[in-house]
Amino acid sequence: MAGSELTIEDLKRILRDAAGETEGIDLDGDILDQTFEDLGYDSLALLETGSRIEREHGIELEDTSVTVVETPRALLAVVNEQLAAERAA
Repeated sequence: MAGSELTIEDLKRILRDAAGETEGIDLDGDILDQTFEDLGYDSLALLETGSRIEREHGIELEDTSVTVVETPRALLAVVNEQLAAERAA
């Protein structure tokens, strides 16, 4: 069963848990439109982030949907669209 909406605070926590926090990058600031590359997260970190989101929210994301997004805002949109579709089903 799909969980509730993924928030930016949830995403920040998951990013820290999955791959840490790059020195000099403040995840407590406004990161919605910064690229994951600028935040210091590579495709492997995003795959781990996607896996954690799947486990926490009970959904299955395509690997490509997680690795092609460039910003936290885009990742939130992908995940929350999936969660909404799962709830509607």
